[in-house]
Amino acid sequence: MRTIRLISFGYLHLPTGPDGAPVPPAADRIEDVRDRLRDPAAARDILDLDGLNPRVQDVVLATPGARELLANLADYADLPAGPSRIAIGCAGGKHRASGLTELLARALRDRGREVVVEHLHVHLRRVLTTPASTRTADTEQETTR
Repeated sequence: MRTIRLISFGYLHLPTGPDGAPVPPAADRIEDVRDRLRDPAAARDILDLDGLNPRVQDVVLATPGARELLANLADYADLPAGPSRIAIGCAGGKHRASGLTELLARALRDRGREVVVEHLHVHLRRVLTTPASTRTADTEQETTR
């Protein structure tokens, strides 16, 4: 079996195309979880962590629909003519996308697959959005001083 590459990213950090829409990384399947896997109450406890942390992965996995999505992605990756790249994106790439990517990597390795993981934006500060602008957590702190 060939190696599968898993990529996590944040839509708010991507370059935009001529139409103004974000341009996601090249992949055989791009899974957009911006409107999925949202549980704001549970997320409050993990805001300062990232998806590489097991606590974040637990929160992501406990979100309604996450286990089904994870199983679907793992089955898709195992298809005979399956993908060589799967990209998973959320708003900032710090929590949901990177956590789900780590969970998928573990599931595929448990199935005997060789996996390479790339997190494009997990190291960046959490993105805060307001109706007027998009700011990083640092900008928000500077604004409130």
